[in-house]
Amino acid sequence: MKWQEYPYYFEGLEKQLERILQKKAELDKLRPIPTYALKSIKESMTIEWTYNSNSIEGNTLTLQETKMVIEEGFTIKGKSLREHFEAVNHQEAIEFIESLVSDSYILNEKDILNVHNLVLNKIEKDFAGRFRTSGVRISGANFVPPNALKIDDYITELIEWVNSSNENFLIKSAIFHHRFVWIHPFFDGNGRTVRLLFNLLLMKEGFPPAIILKNDRKKYYDALNSANNGDYSKLLLLILQASERSLDIYLSSLNNTYDNYRPISDIVEEEKLPYGQEYVSLLARKGKIDAFKEGRNWLTTKEAVLDYIENRERKRILK
Repeated sequence: MKWQEYPYYFEGLEKQLERILQKKAELDKLRPIPTYALKSIKESMTIEWTYNSNSIEGNTLTLQETKMVIEEGFTIKGKSLREHFEAVNHQEAIEFIESLVSDSYILNEKDILNVHNLVLNKIEKDFAGRFRTSGVRISGANFVPPNALKIDDYITELIEWVNSSNENFLIKSAIFHHRFVWIHPFFDGNGRTVRLLFNLLLMKEGFPPAIILKNDRKKYYDALNSANNGDYSKLLLLILQASERSLDIYLSSLNNTYDNYRPISDIVEEEKLPYGQEYVSLLARKGKIDAFKEGRNWLTTKEAVLDYIENRERKRILK
């Protein structure tokens, strides 16, 4: 079976896609977003995106330190020069992909190399913006990346597929994400580069960037390993959750509805629900209820849980 045909279905996929597209439609109704509001949200998202993507790769700057380095140009005592460059570089790479976003944008090799060049600027000048020329091994991965001589062909194939496939673009972004990691075209910086590029694909469709959280690092790598074995479902779920979380942040900021989202433990306790915290958390993790992750906690609304209970009861009666 070709990589484009690996299964990606999981229970609740249609419901989650429907919910995400509904939220995207709600966001579109709010456009054009006031300049001051958009600037504030984008600045916050840039810091969070940079912090999480770099942290996944081992950068030890905290969220606040990342903010200080990017916005104030501070030097953080006890942190390496490389970690400072990684923060600044990632922010500049975000600005670059934002400049590319348009309805008619077509992904190309030049832009891929430019993004990577920005990611490794002042860090690995011999490798920045260049495909690797020899083999590599990835610690903790269940595969060996392909021979360097095949990289050009594989990248060309991937670009052509992305630009021509009629697959749902959210699903397409997940498949692209894994395939790029599998090709592993660079000696270093592959993870940060692909998390920028797959978001370029989403932003082209009018979506905010989907941020893979540092706290989901193990889940993220497990999902990539599952994809190496021919199953995209875990990676797709993770990316859909990240996308929905970003939509929730935009909508709650613009509609002032953030306060409706509360920790699952609070909702279960206060509303005297028939389900316990562990089960409702499982529903959130599987994308079966409207919820997003903040730190280590899942946040949802009373209405989302009650809607799930009502739908489940209706299905039980119809049986």
